Amino acid sequence: MIQTKDSNLTFRPLTIDDAEQYNALLRYAFQVTEQELSESGWKDDEIKQSKFPVLVRADVLGCFCEEDLVSQFAVYPLDMNIYGVRYPVGFVTSVCTYPEYTGQGIMKKLMIRSLTRMRENHRSFALLYPYSIPLYRNLGWEIISNKMTYTIKDTQVPRKLKAPGYVRRVAWDDKDFKELHTKFASKTHGCLYRNNLAWEEYFRWDEDDTVVAIYYSADDVPYGYMVYLISSDIMHIKEMIYLNREAQLGLWEYIHAHDSMIDEVKGNNYYSEPIAFELEDSDIKETIRPYSMGRIIDVVQFMEHYACDPDEPDVCIRFEIEDELLPWNNDSFTFFFEKGHCVPTDREPDHVMKMTIASLTTLLLGYKTASKLYEMARIETTPQTVECLNDLLFHHIPYVSDYI
Repeated sequence: MIQTKDSNLTFRPLTIDDAEQYNALLRYAFQVTEQELSESGWKDDEIKQSKFPVLVRADVLGCFCEEDLVSQFAVYPLDMNIYGVRYPVGFVTSVCTYPEYTGQGIMKKLMIRSLTRMRENHRSFALLYPYSIPLYRNLGWEIISNKMTYTIKDTQVPRKLKAPGYVRRVAWDDKDFKELHTKFASKTHGCLYRNNLAWEEYFRWDEDDTVVAIYYSADDVPYGYMVYLISSDIMHIKEMIYLNREAQLGLWEYIHAHDSMIDEVKGNNYYSEPIAFELEDSDIKETIRPYSMGRIIDVVQFMEHYACDPDEPDVCIRFEIEDELLPWNNDSFTFFFEKGHCVPTDREPDHVMKMTIASLTTLLLGYKTASKLYEMARIETTPQTVECLNDLLFHHIPYVSDYI
């Protein structure tokens, strides 16, 4: 391990001039070999070139020991649907440090600087896909969604489906494809809106044989799509979304049309309900695991746009929040909930509750109810306050796991 003095470390945003060091650190941390690049059809110079847009359009902070990049923390600027409100958020990625510089608090310092920059840019929420859940929990992050996957034998794929529309295979740059995802995001809690940078990342690592297929209604309106790859007699579904039941059935009908080509189907389920119940033969393999973690960066900024049940009575609630990482959150906040909105207030609260920023995050994102957190001693309050909060929040709305 290399012990460094703080005076030898500098922190600054990365530019395209740092692309070579940025790429080298990523390659080392995630152990991407030349053979793997070659097998996937990529050359090293293409990898470097692909990182230029990230360094230009994302906010990437690096820690340097003299002239050498030793740690980095990247934030994609994206929007996210949180209960029907389009939030500007930060998607954290490319978090890595050379092993000889670990254990010195460098990553924590980078995180604080990056979250501070997000707050200054009025991005009150951040999310990431953790390589270590305990590590991020210690820094105030919490699980906000699961990833559900399934494996279905060819004989278990639904049959006798007769959707009135049709499916058409399209090119990656098809207009309907991208617009469908935007429509899906606009109606789905927890879904990320994909900007150009996100779409570039989505396409970048896919194999040439990956296919996009769109379901159209009988009057030629697109209502769903799937992205898939057939390899070794297996249909791998990277993504399947639909705006209505007809499109869902139509896409499964399309999958069944491949029964002579495949032995099984493996896919990701972007809806919080298991799919087994909908199948005639429900004896399939489904897995569920924690997927993404989130963190409220600024409580006041986040709550000013937060939507709640407009049919519930007006109520004033004080949240006593513990946040050891970001001092501006380590405070008490009182909000008045009225007609589906909430505003900061100085009035006396009807209810008071105490929790960590991590518990507040998973509560307001709908991953856990107030009742469940109270049972786990993650909220200090009264049963009456828990009941009030459960009625106020939209926990009945399914959460979707999305990725870029």
